Amino acid sequence: MYLTITRSETSLRLMVYFASMSKHFAARTLSIATRLIGPRGSRIEGLEPNRVPAMSDSNSRVAADKDCNGIAQSVQIGEDYAEIVVVRHGETEWNADGRFQGILDVELNEIGRRQAIAVGERLSREGKISAIYSSDLKRALETANLIAAACGGLEVIKDPGLRERNLGQLQGLQPHVAASVCPEAYRALQSQRTDLEIPGGGESIDQLYQRCTTCLQNISMKHRGERVVAVTHGGVLRTLYAWACPNQQLLKFLNTSVNIFHLSDGDSWVFKSGGDVSHLSQIEHLRTGFGGDRTSG
Repeated sequence: MYLTITRSETSLRLMVYFASMSKHFAARTLSIATRLIGPRGSRIEGLEPNRVPAMSDSNSRVAADKDCNGIAQSVQIGEDYAEIVVVRHGETEWNADGRFQGILDVELNEIGRRQAIAVGERLSREGKISAIYSSDLKRALETANLIAAACGGLEVIKDPGLRERNLGQLQGLQPHVAASVCPEAYRALQSQRTDLEIPGGGESIDQLYQRCTTCLQNISMKHRGERVVAVTHGGVLRTLYAWACPNQQLLKFLNTSVNIFHLSDGDSWVFKSGGDVSHLSQIEHLRTGFGGDRTSG
């Protein structure tokens, strides 16, 4: 199923998507301790409270070969489109600490490196990769380099268009702190207005949309008939998903989740599968808000 879209539909689609997300946001603006998923008794012995083995969260992935409506897809890579495997970067200490990262250059932690190696090994087994693109921020670039090492040593192409959303004054803060010390910026983050910029040099949803969708379209035009990897961030992934699958159920894009888009002619998109972290079955990972929902960044 291909979704033919035009830029004139952008604001309406994004407003509907983020309006639906805002219903889930209020319950997640308390302290990190109150945003752990699952009852206290369900925590896994030996792991930190906000970490679980990947497959224990049935809502953290969409089964492979499903489009945004859950319809099975059996499309093979053809000459008329590019298959772009969009991967979120590995975990950072700021993810674990529940801090807004935005465009601040935070590095992977040791768990994040293990996650990146695991996703690289997975991708190396799933078919030839023609190119690897990455945000130029360290957490994405290191993830991409570890994927490249597992996939034959391809050179990673840095593209600022894949950067996380600039969160302005919120960067470096935890949500409960941001709400009190930067209330205007925090309200802008929660707002349903897609044209509202975050104070302190932050981007609006419309600006993020324009940047990241144009980036992915440009990549697709260079790699028609090929399979490529693009390593990016949670905010970018949510925007790409909102564009390809408006009005669909919310997904979490956990660290190193695998998300597959088919793009043809720049404006025809298929979201083939997403949120897949099956490669992390033996590696602990975050499943709090800072593991990939709207509160992360």
